Parts: sequence; C-alpha cells; structure tokens
Amino acid sequence: MTQIHSDQTASDAERRALVVAMARDYFAAREPAPFIPGETYIPPSGKVVDAEDCATLVDASLDMWLTAGRYADRFESELAGRFGRKHAKLTVSGSAANLLAFATFTSWKRGAKALKPGDEVITVAAGFPTTVAPIVQYGCIPVFVDIDLATHNVNVDLLEAAITERTRAVMIAHSLGNPFDVVRVAEICRRRGLILIEDCCDAFGATADGRNVGTFGDVATLSFYPAHHITMGEGGAVLMDASGLAKVCESFRDWGRDCYCAPGKDNTCNNRFGWRLGELPEGYDHKYTYSHIGYNMKVSDMQAALGCSQLGKLDHFIARRRENFAGLERRLRERGLDRWFHLPEPTPGTDPSWFGYLMTVRDDKGIDRNTLVKQLEARKVGTRLLFAGNLTRQPAFRDVNYRVHGELTQTDKVMRDAFWLGVWPGIDDPRMDYMVATLEAVTREIRVGA
Repeated sequence: MTQIHSDQTASDAERRALVVAMARDYFAAREPAPFIPGETYIPPSGKVVDAEDCATLVDASLDMWLTAGRYADRFESELAGRFGRKHAKLTVSGSAANLLAFATFTSWKRGAKALKPGDEVITVAAGFPTTVAPIVQYGCIPVFVDIDLATHNVNVDLLEAAITERTRAVMIAHSLGNPFDVVRVAEICRRRGLILIEDCCDAFGATADGRNVGTFGDVATLSFYPAHHITMGEGGAVLMDASGLAKVCESFRDWGRDCYCAPGKDNTCNNRFGWRLGELPEGYDHKYTYSHIGYNMKVSDMQAALGCSQLGKLDHFIARRRENFAGLERRLRERGLDRWFHLPEPTPGTDPSWFGYLMTVRDDKGIDRNTLVKQLEARKVGTRLLFAGNLTRQPAFRDVNYRVHGELTQTDKVMRDAFWLGVWPGIDDPRMDYMVATLEAVTREIRVGA
C-alpha cells in the first residue's frame, strides 16, 4: 500500500502521483464476491473494470477539466486508429451516435445528396429501437425487411429486393456481435448509390472478410455503455473517413455551431470575426454562429479517460467473449439442447465479437419462452430478449409511417421464441456450467408440464 506523508516540499506532480497510486491500491484491494450457484445472480451483460481503470479515472478528475480535453483527444485518435478510419467523434451514448450519424446526412451542406423527409431507409425490425429512431425523427420512412433465423441478421436478398427509387440509405446493426453480410450489403449500396450506416454498438472487434466491421459503411457507430465490449459509463462514437462528414457530425454534436474550436480554445480558423454566414451581420462572432439545428452531446474528459484505459484491454475482452460463446456452444450440444433450440451461427465469412448467445425455441417443442426465462431468472440466470423483438409491434411505432417489404415471419418468430444468455468476460466456467445445467433442468420441467 502506498503511503501519503505530510511533506510540504512535495511537488504537484509527486502529490498527484501519490493520489493516483492510492486510488489504484484501493481498487486492487477489493475482494470479489464468491460465486454461489443458485444464489449469485449471473447477469447477461456487465462491465469488467480494474485498478488501472480507477487510477486513470482519478487522474483525469484531478485536472478538474470537466468537459472534453486531453483524454477525449487521445481516445478519439486511438479509436480511429483501431479501425483504420480517419475520424472518430465521441458522444454521450451509442444511441446518440446513431442520431448524430443519421443527422450528418441530413445537412444542407450536402446539397442534393442530403437526406430529406419522405426518403426511404432500409433496416430491420428485429433489434434495438435507437437504430431506427433517427430515421423516424428526421421524417424519413423506415423500410423493414425480415431476418435470417440462424444468424439473426438481415436477409440480404430481401434487402436488395426492397430498394425503390425512393430508397436513399441502409441503416442496420450487426446483431449481438454477429456481423450481417456487410460485404454484400456494402457492394449493393455502392452499386445503387445508397448511404450505408453501420451500427456496430454490439460488435466492436468483429470482422467480415478480414476487415473490421465499422469500415464498410460511410459512417459507423459504437456504444460504451457498461454492457458493451468496453465502457466509459455512458458514451458512444461515430467513425468516418470523410473530413466533411466529420465536421458536420461535430457540428450537430456541439449545439449545431459552425465553429470547430476545441473547448477552451478560440480562433482556430484565424478568422473568428471575419465570417459572413446566413443573414448575420459581417464579422458576427464565429463561436456563436450555428449552421445546424443541433444538440449538446459532448462527453466529459473523465468518461474519455476510462475509455482510454478500457481500450487497452479490448483484445482480451473480445477473446474472452469468443471463448465463452464456444464454451456455451459445447456445453449445450453435449447435453443435446440443440434439439430443442436453434443455436446461433456466425455469418459466413465473418469472425463475430459476440455480445450475447441467442437461442430460439424450435417449433412444436412444447416450450413457452416466457415461462422459460421467468424460471431461469428465478434461479439466478440472467436473460434478455432480442431487444424490441419486432419494432412494428411496439407501442411507440403505432403512428409511425413505415413500410414492410414482404413478411416479417422470422422477426416474429424471434419476438415470440428467442432469448439470449451472457458471454461477457465476467462469466467463467463455473457460471457457464450452472447456466447450462439450469437451462436443461428448466426446459425438461416445462416439457413435462406441457
């Protein structure tokens, strides 16, 4: 344990180092609670944080620079580098990242290429609502197509068939860390002149055809909520290559301003009082000139500091998720549970970065999904559904103007019969043993009582 002595001659740097070291020691001394089968709840998702995360967070707090600063700059740079993209813009959540990504393409600065109310955007209904919400919020029309049951991702044949003269974009998430066939979708978008927005919030580190997901679309989004691959508490990011897109995205994030000075900086453009924009008088302060109807979706430097620390552990976290997925797969097949459930399959040509292990009850097996998950939860095995199930059946979409191409048969099947178990790095072999044994016991009980 590091000791702090009363030393009036210690420099600020020395005192800072002592405080940070004490924070590191404090966290490292914490004892994890033991796992007791049947008593310890096994959450389907969660964060893994360590002493270095705590130390980095405290280091940032000592600056008392409460908006984006040195750590935010570093995290944006490292994120972009991780993906091989030129720009990353941090924001307050993955949902905010989706909103900013979509808003960027509505900018008047894009001229005739700007997305406008009434334009159609192809997506899926089997997923999280904030992948689709920006389409609605900007007056565009979501066009829903069905999914594939094995990969729980978009059926690309249906996607291509859904394109009309009104189609302007595709905005889809990689489901539970399993990439959709983004190689083919990107080629369709390129050939048909469509914008592609990749929601990678559940799939950080997944690859398709040897490339990172998040590098195929015009823009891509990430989430750093505690359930995700790395965390900064609340947070997200938008990734892109085009500098023009990056500036517009930043404008929407930062109140809609035209100015692009960093917090605490002035006159980056060397023309602060020389602009004439809109109908403002010439020389109106550029710091208070607004080119978009924007938001305030900036992060604090303390959030970014945690992100920097977590990013260094990403490869380990991804490996653990893949190991846990394989561990569940092996246990489930050894016990013959695949005769009762459809088990998830990676999209061909991809290497998923799994977020969860989705299982779908096979038809005519006498298993009620709702009864099953209630019993699992009662026995301390955490479960989740595939988020909204079928968005078109959600009360929020009651008055939304949308179009469905074909039928959402598999989407409805997942809504009724699917659930997922956790594969996050906090799950170990004893927990997986208990999860699968409990699932088998509960399933047999339900089948006997059916």
